[in-house]
Amino acid sequence: MSDPAQKARLRHAELVLILAVLSLIAPLAIDMYLPALPFIAASLGATDAQAQLTLPTYFAGFAIGQAFYGPIADRFGRKPPLYFGLAIYIAASIGCALAPNIETLIALRFLQSAGGCAGTVVARAMVRDLFSGADAIRVYSRVLLVFGVGPILAPMIGSGVLIWFGWREIFWLLTLIGVLSMVLIFVRMPESLKPEHVRPLRLESVIVGYWRLFTHRNFVGYALTGGTMMAGTFAYIAGLPFVIVNVYGYPDYYFSAVFGINAVGFIIASQVNVVAQRRSSPERVLLTALLIQIAAAAVFVVDVAAGIGGLFGILLPLFVWIATMGFVIPNTTGLAMGPFAANAGAASAMLGVLQFVLAALSSGLLSWLTKFDDTALPMIGVMAGFSLLSLLINRFVVKRMA
Repeated sequence: MSDPAQKARLRHAELVLILAVLSLIAPLAIDMYLPALPFIAASLGATDAQAQLTLPTYFAGFAIGQAFYGPIADRFGRKPPLYFGLAIYIAASIGCALAPNIETLIALRFLQSAGGCAGTVVARAMVRDLFSGADAIRVYSRVLLVFGVGPILAPMIGSGVLIWFGWREIFWLLTLIGVLSMVLIFVRMPESLKPEHVRPLRLESVIVGYWRLFTHRNFVGYALTGGTMMAGTFAYIAGLPFVIVNVYGYPDYYFSAVFGINAVGFIIASQVNVVAQRRSSPERVLLTALLIQIAAAAVFVVDVAAGIGGLFGILLPLFVWIATMGFVIPNTTGLAMGPFAANAGAASAMLGVLQFVLAALSSGLLSWLTKFDDTALPMIGVMAGFSLLSLLINRFVVKRMA
């Protein structure tokens, strides 16, 4: 007979994997289709600017959709909203694969993200259901181990599908991922919402619940600390292809290589964070990561402004900046959601809404700045600005324990 402790460890690992898959569903639909944007524009007779609208539209759906799933998950449990959201995601992915024009694709991308974001909301809520304190942060870090593989593999898979088949087949692959995820949830995912934590689904109670989150100083402080850093990360995602190819003149495959190397740093840091939780408080680990980030940001701003080292002059500080997100994301998530066991769904939703609203603003800001400056300065300037803002929020908004 197998050792019960061994069974428990395997079940824990399986649960972490399921939560990571849930978190990956919606982000994969960003990373996998990015290499196909020029081909989508050509195929549908659209401009590059029109094709690029499929990205901020996706962010908007991600931000808005999360606000609805939180209260639903707190009332009906974690699995029903997943089935509902994944059904929308699957249908929208099929629609994207069959889209006859760019306007239809833009609209369906909104629905695709509005459905897929259910996985992100529920995954965070389930971690809070099952774990607390440093244990929760360690689980978030382990989820990021799998989550971090997405940015490495997704662009490569998308490029391969694009070369061998075409851009529409990328959306068929996303459809298949959605179907398999639904099967996995049905067969292996437990329901984690405790009966005593069920919340009524009345408009008044939903508004009151969200208001309590908005007026909870530490929730807002930690959510904005992580959200501003996520905004800087999305400036990096949106700006890096332009910087590598258009600014420095390197082949487009450099983008996948740099993106992959930085994602490895992110994965390693997220696992170092697991160890760090045993030796120091989450607050101290977070502050250290933010200080390292602002130092890295200062270095790549100076490098670009002074023209030191070209692309390779910013790659090392950029690697450090992205790697420290492996500390920032799990710690801000765990610290923000810690006090909200009774309405973890709403807290998870609000956390996601803040992050993706800031991400959409970041993308818009970067797009506006690049109209006036065609160097790497807009990208690294936005990243540095959000680094500074994140550190200031953490120091002056978060209430320190006595």
